[in-house]
Amino acid sequence: MTTEQSRTLAMTQHRFGGPEVLELERRPRPRPAEDEILLRVHAAGVGPADWLARSGADPLYGEPPFTPGQDVSGVVETAGPAVARFRPGDEVFGRIEGGGHALHVTAPAAHFAVKPATLDHVHAAAAATAALIAWEALIDIAAAGPGTRVLVHAAASGPGHVAVQLAKAEGAYVIATARADDHAFLRGLGADELIDPAATDFATAVHDVDAALDLVGGDHGPRTLNTLRPNGLLISAVPGDLGLSPEDVEARGMRFAMVRAAPSGERLAKIAALLVNDRIRVHIEAAVPLAEAAKAHELGETGLGRGGLVLVMA
Repeated sequence: MTTEQSRTLAMTQHRFGGPEVLELERRPRPRPAEDEILLRVHAAGVGPADWLARSGADPLYGEPPFTPGQDVSGVVETAGPAVARFRPGDEVFGRIEGGGHALHVTAPAAHFAVKPATLDHVHAAAAATAALIAWEALIDIAAAGPGTRVLVHAAASGPGHVAVQLAKAEGAYVIATARADDHAFLRGLGADELIDPAATDFATAVHDVDAALDLVGGDHGPRTLNTLRPNGLLISAVPGDLGLSPEDVEARGMRFAMVRAAPSGERLAKIAALLVNDRIRVHIEAAVPLAEAAKAHELGETGLGRGGLVLVMA
């Protein structure tokens, strides 16, 4: 028999569409498998993958019904018998493969890291995917460091503002594209050069870039090739239209890489160390209750936000 204590709440959708298709549902509380934890979610991030999946533009979670949400922060309630890293009461954060917009989720323990005590759940929930994208792109792939020139598009976005900080922390020269209203914000995060793409054509203004991180897609990809030095690297973290193919890039004498930001507790543990000492700071554009998830989607789809969007659980 299912009791009230064995149930949970989740933001679900039964059809593709606009934010109005999101529905708050009560459902049985999930149980962790051997290698999983049951997490009582305190906050969950909302990102482009969620609204693209909701609309059907990128069916990341397949056909409805499904619960979106990849970034979560909360407290471990129970752990499967094969889990040795965590125990009930531990505060953790991580990236999972969907289902995060709920009061309770289950996911492999390997997807999580211990949440820094100095970081609240709201900021931790906004950090996971953004930091994983930035780390994979700039550390694992581009090896950004002193003497390298890095270009970050949509630099005030969740992943963008983390990428600016990470590249700067590694000693790179950072060029950022963003609205003029965001330039002071990004300068405070360490950006060396700022371009408003509405006023200046970055494709002609920027030169000799070693690595460019594209968070926009569409014609940004092909135009960014004009900014790269020979054998330069274009890295895309766009879930939708890339605007080009790897063959297009190679034909221009440059390199291409795609960022997937796969769940990784091991990588998040390294990122947590940067969050603890403020080498990376996460900015929150808005934090709204789970029941108002549609509002977060609407804010995100404007493309005007700065930093992360977060759902806060009751």
